[in-house]
Amino acid sequence: MKYHLVSLGCQMNASDGERVRSVIENMGYRWTDNEEEANLIGILACSVRQKAIDKVYSKIHKWNQWKDKRNLITFVSGCILPSDFDKFLKLFDVIFQMKDLPKLPEMIQQYGITTPVGLQQGFDSQNENISEFWNVKPHYTSDFEAFVPIQNGCDKFCSFCAVPYTRGREVSRPSIEIVDEVKSLVEKGYKSITLLGQNVNSYGLDKKGDEIDFPELLRKVGELGNELKKEFWVYFTSPHPRDMTDKVIEVIAQYKHLAKQIHLPVQSGDDKVLIHMNRKHGMEKYRQIVHTIKRLIPEATLFTDIIVGFTGESDEQFENTRKAMEEFKYNMAYIAVYSPRPGALSHRWFDDVSLDIKKERHHILTKDLKIHSKNYNMTMVGKTFRLLVKGKAKHDGYLAGLTEGRINVRFLSQDESLIGEFVDIKITSTADFSVEGELVIIKESVA
Repeated sequence: MKYHLVSLGCQMNASDGERVRSVIENMGYRWTDNEEEANLIGILACSVRQKAIDKVYSKIHKWNQWKDKRNLITFVSGCILPSDFDKFLKLFDVIFQMKDLPKLPEMIQQYGITTPVGLQQGFDSQNENISEFWNVKPHYTSDFEAFVPIQNGCDKFCSFCAVPYTRGREVSRPSIEIVDEVKSLVEKGYKSITLLGQNVNSYGLDKKGDEIDFPELLRKVGELGNELKKEFWVYFTSPHPRDMTDKVIEVIAQYKHLAKQIHLPVQSGDDKVLIHMNRKHGMEKYRQIVHTIKRLIPEATLFTDIIVGFTGESDEQFENTRKAMEEFKYNMAYIAVYSPRPGALSHRWFDDVSLDIKKERHHILTKDLKIHSKNYNMTMVGKTFRLLVKGKAKHDGYLAGLTEGRINVRFLSQDESLIGEFVDIKITSTADFSVEGELVIIKESVA
């Protein structure tokens, strides 16, 4: 029997998918890249983006047509709004929340007796029994990169966001499990590890003193790096400016294994828009965080998330976002055109910024980003950087990878044995969002 799994949305779904694959393969199914030959097909949905939900409906429509010709079981999980959850019950054979992943074998075995198989109690927003999900050993899809979940859910309730309604309330994973998983990965030779959560720097706050906080978790991971004496980089995503403290930045500066790259979502550069978004931070707070990063970790790269065309955003308010882009000179920004999401508070408001204006603002901000990104990349020319090789580049004869600051690099080489390894690259030229370099051959000293 064969299975196929489609993961949509963010890195959290990708990480969850590794545990889903582990459970399915323990049932005796084998992976196939071709969904047309699978006996079991699943999809990890993302209600946060309408395009992702549209893709779910497109996929299940096709899969249900295949059932006329062969036996096929379909399932869905991931980030699902309660309203979508109810609709999916009519379309998929099995539906479950990620916390109930350990019950998936039982659900599939029951299929045919009760259809569709789903949760008797419906959608659970409290994330009860999420620890059972974390106890599932993931089937890592890479030999050198891994995601390690440290929490699930969100308590921030930004007015534009559906995550609190798709993943429920914040629950922190026990720190001992996190550190043990990181240690196991490093001992197996993993080079890049990302700690995942909706708001990682609020880690431990839900435990009311019974668990360490995020800076202390980072410290434990940093100490682990010193102890194991292996080369690896640890990242985290995504933090929330409201909970970002100087202590977090101080710990990153202290330990070499904590990567000097920080993703700090700003969403808007205008204080009134931020209030409307219920972000619970203003630009002065954000500015102080960035200044601390630049002071304590001057070599760090800075990434962000920005929404353009949020309900009520004026031309002047958009210009304030452009000013923020100019001030902070992001290395990368993930710019999204605002679209109302069912379940989120802003879905009730009139979407009064036209699509044409949203697209224009997206275009303008992307052009600004290209300038700042290329200006930074030009400072890299002539310098040598450590690089984790990720695979073949789009151009024939080249390999590609990321620096510690997650700058894209390509270099001339056909030696695929370098994939998954660290190399030194001397940068020779730049593009808007990437650089090119030459492999530095380190000669071994003769005794």
